[in-house]
Amino acid sequence: MTIRENLESIERANLSPFATLSSSSRGRDREEPQCDIRPVFQRDRDRILHCKAFRRLKHKTQVFLSPSGDHYRTRLTHTLEVAQNARTIAKALRLNEELAEAIALGHDLGHTPFGHSGEDMLNELCEGGFCHNLQSIRIVEKLEKDGRGLNLTWEVRDGILNHQTRAHPATPEGQIVRLSDKIAYINHDIDDAIRAHVLSEEDIPLPYREILGYNTRARLNTLIHDIILNSQNTAHIHMSPEIETAMQELRRFMFVHVYQNPVAKSEEVKAKELLSRLFTYYMKHLDKLPLQFLKMIEEGEARDRVVCDYIAGMTDQYAIAKFEEYFVPKAWPVY
Repeated sequence: MTIRENLESIERANLSPFATLSSSSRGRDREEPQCDIRPVFQRDRDRILHCKAFRRLKHKTQVFLSPSGDHYRTRLTHTLEVAQNARTIAKALRLNEELAEAIALGHDLGHTPFGHSGEDMLNELCEGGFCHNLQSIRIVEKLEKDGRGLNLTWEVRDGILNHQTRAHPATPEGQIVRLSDKIAYINHDIDDAIRAHVLSEEDIPLPYREILGYNTRARLNTLIHDIILNSQNTAHIHMSPEIETAMQELRRFMFVHVYQNPVAKSEEVKAKELLSRLFTYYMKHLDKLPLQFLKMIEEGEARDRVVCDYIAGMTDQYAIAKFEEYFVPKAWPVY
């Protein structure tokens, strides 16, 4: 028996009847030999962790564009907090931690530079529209590894695709990530907003604080405990009605006071204009695209989709550098 087979037998013996077992995965689009050490979901987790799109998340905006402080969240630190929440819940419910972590680490790979403002801009520019969850799937299925993709299991891809509020993941581990994402961003965005003096703890309506907690730590504790207590012995991962309602109301409060706050979003107009200019430039100068993207166009991909692929993969810093290269005059060299 290989190490992987032994680990799979431990899963079958110890995980909940509702857990998604590695040995029962629906598999990959392209068959490949099994690893002798790692079960399939652990292998997927490792592939995501080592891919280029994951590393670029460290320089992509979460909420605050180009913040001057070192402690504001980026898309990468958000992803790590989602993964930590997901593993805590999955472990307590005896579900598959490695599947939950793989989905969490991959769920935001498709995010654009400059956060949701960048996503909104590309959605306007691309004829077929643009959604970051669909782009995450496009990355793991096509764009990574020079067009070969990561060849992830069906369960991980389903969780990545369906992590948004309106979606319905097929596995309980995917459902965990869907809730862990909201728990993470609501709470760390409050923390960042307080750091940026956009919000104070006392600005949060008292009824929400009375139910969820009076600081970030307390709210995280309340939300995670509530999911665990209400999701035992079931494949349906959920909160109690009272806690879920309070969380949704707090989310709506954040949209009004933080996500649409003119201070937090003051640079969004510039960011959108920057991406729009880059899109127009690349559509007129396809030769400026890397060879991988030119090959995609030669193979029949729509030009606007490929240009969006390239721009969406940029970090904030790289997008700014390209804009300066193409549109900002350089000083004439003096010898």
